[in-house]
Amino acid sequence: MSTDTIYLNTILQHYRDPRNRGTLEPCDGKARGHNPNCGDDLMVYLRTREERLSEIRFEGKGCAISLSSASMMTEAVTGKSRDEVMAIARAFRRLMQDGVATEGKGVEPAALGELAVMEGIRRYEARIKCALLAWNALEEALAGSEGDR
Repeated sequence: MSTDTIYLNTILQHYRDPRNRGTLEPCDGKARGHNPNCGDDLMVYLRTREERLSEIRFEGKGCAISLSSASMMTEAVTGKSRDEVMAIARAFRRLMQDGVATEGKGVEPAALGELAVMEGIRRYEARIKCALLAWNALEEALAGSEGDR
């Protein structure tokens, strides 16, 4: 199976059957991701417990790339510490922008797991914003929940 086929199948699988979709109330942090250029509009909700992201959900509407990225993101960061979540977010951002997940430290590409297939999006520059939308909202939601115990 070609890399393009794996990329397409993974995106379609998460788009058709998104993981962790829905609201999360009460929550410790939430943030909206909106891209007026294409109409993607997501809300990310999270709960933190004992310095870990114990639960994360998203809701909204968007293209296959934004929704599948949000779905894969929720799976990748659940149960991780704030530092681990931010390291994964930085690695994913670098993957989208530069095609590599790390600068020799931090999260190695293999640690991105299924998210690594999203690297194919780099070929479509306009779609990178779609892939990063939920991640931007996640970072805002985490910043808003800093006061959590």
